[in-house]
Amino acid sequence: MRLTHLGHACLLVETADERILIDPGGFTPAFEDLRDLSAVVVTHQHPDHLDQRRVPILMHHNPDARLLADPGSLEVLSGLGLEAEVGGEATPVGAVTITPVGEVHALIHDDIPRIPNVGVVLRADGEPSLFHPGDSLDGVPGSVDVVAFPLNAPWQRSREMTGFLRRLSPRFAVPIHDGLLNPTGRDLYLGQAAQLGGADTEIRDLATRGAVEFASH
Repeated sequence: MRLTHLGHACLLVETADERILIDPGGFTPAFEDLRDLSAVVVTHQHPDHLDQRRVPILMHHNPDARLLADPGSLEVLSGLGLEAEVGGEATPVGAVTITPVGEVHALIHDDIPRIPNVGVVLRADGEPSLFHPGDSLDGVPGSVDVVAFPLNAPWQRSREMTGFLRRLSPRFAVPIHDGLLNPTGRDLYLGQAAQLGGADTEIRDLATRGAVEFASH
C-alpha cells in the first residue's frame, strides 16, 4: 500500500491496484489534477473535507470512479450534479473492501448541530489495512495496521488525540487534519503523538514526502 498525504485530511491510497482518494477538501491543493481514480470517498460535508467547487472537476476527469459519501453529503453532492452512493457494511472497489465506521461528527460546540460523519476502513488481501476516521474519534474499526489521525481540530483536545492512538494501538499512525497549524504548532502536536500516543505505534509523517510505501507483516 502506498499513501500520499495531499494536504489536511486528504489521502490518496494506492492498494491492490486501486487508487482511492479520501476527503478532497478546500485545504488541499491540486487534488482535481488526479487521474485514474477508482473511487472518491467523502466522510462528511464540511468544506475542508468536501470542496464543492473542485470535486465536480475531479469527478469529470475520473468518470469511472465511484463516489462514496456519508448520508449527509448525498444532498450536497446531488446539488452539484453528482451521483454518490452510501457505502453499505462492506463496499467492494476492485479487490479493496471499504467498510464504514461511525455515524456522527465529533462535538464542536453545544450550539452547533452535529452532522453525519462516516469514517472508512480499507482492506485488501496481502495489503496493510487503513482507517481514516474523518472528524470523529469514537469509531471502532477493529484491528488495523495504519491509522490516519487528526493532529489538530476545533473539536479535539490533544489528550483526546493521544488517547485515540493508545486505544487503537496501530503499527503505524499517519498525521492528517493539520491545515490550521503553523510549523511550530505542528511540531508540538507531532511530539505529543510520538511521546504519548502509545509505545507500540510508529508515527510516520507523510507531509511533503510524496507516496510512501507501507508493507504488510
